[in-house]
Amino acid sequence: MKMSKMNREEIVEIINNFLIEDIEIEQESLKEKAFLKEDLGIDSLDFVDIVVVVEQKFGFKIKPEEMSKVKTLLQFYDYIENKIKEG
Repeated sequence: MKMSKMNREEIVEIINNFLIEDIEIEQESLKEKAFLKEDLGIDSLDFVDIVVVVEQKFGFKIKPEEMSKVKTLLQFYDYIENKIKEG
């Protein structure tokens, strides 16, 4: 699948599946307004996993300085979607 052809729904599904299966976050917790650290409990070790998965699934590296601005799940979806569009 070409990354540039990936739509928002597919992006959200990939991210949510990873968060549920690999980071073991409850599906009910995955609300767009949820804060990654405070609400979802994503720590620096989880974050390393997320960086690897994003690179595998979406084909780009997360820049730490860009991710430092990402606080909520919605912002994370937006970040991934925008990076794919820049492609």
